[in-house]
Amino acid sequence: MDTLNMRIGGKGEPAVLLLHGLGATGAVWNHFAVQVDRRVLVPDLPGHGPSAPLPHYSFATLAEAVARALPDGGPLIVAGHSLGGVLALELASGRYGVEVDGVLAVGVKVEWSQDDLNRAASFAAKPPRVFATRVDAEQAYLKVSGLLGIAPADPAGLRETEGGWRLAMDPAAFGLGAPDMPALLAGARCPVVLAAGENDPMSRPEQLRALDPGAVTLAGLGHNAHVEDPAAVRALLERFGV
Repeated sequence: MDTLNMRIGGKGEPAVLLLHGLGATGAVWNHFAVQVDRRVLVPDLPGHGPSAPLPHYSFATLAEAVARALPDGGPLIVAGHSLGGVLALELASGRYGVEVDGVLAVGVKVEWSQDDLNRAASFAAKPPRVFATRVDAEQAYLKVSGLLGIAPADPAGLRETEGGWRLAMDPAAFGLGAPDMPALLAGARCPVVLAAGENDPMSRPEQLRALDPGAVTLAGLGHNAHVEDPAAVRALLERFGV
């Protein structure tokens, strides 16, 4: 069985499941989670941090792994960033045996060029890069996760190896391809809030509004809005009574 690292804290239902983006770990939600007066579930996605890799990465296999690792009982509100937002919508489809009462998807990349896809496939095909020093590996982690300048590197995102340090992330996870956002939104069995930072280069607010005219623009924020201003993103959960 796949091993998924999961942090659980707090009390109160519905519980809130927090899903990080590609290249990061659940630590990106640390400041956000303490503001949520509910039971909070924060996994490291497969192939990230200490969680085991998968033999094949797709949005479905990632969602399945998260669903298997969830404790039994009760509905969930799911907040996801970037890749995590896609997985939140996957879980909301009802295909994974998870009862989802609401989805907050922040910073999801919805438009993919062929260059974007080719670049991601190239990363997925390469072996993990080994860095001579931990500092170099930390910088690489922050760049891959988009956290450079706004958060410290999570030690769980690094791994000491022969010859130096590497990212804990399995590079094969880059090979996910583009999500079918119209289909995911149409298939969600609960209310969905889409949001993006005003200055997010990957998830432009106008692109989200083309999918959902009610999509929220988070003023002054970038791609990792939940890290830059946890309170602003936390306020969006109030739409689900959280």
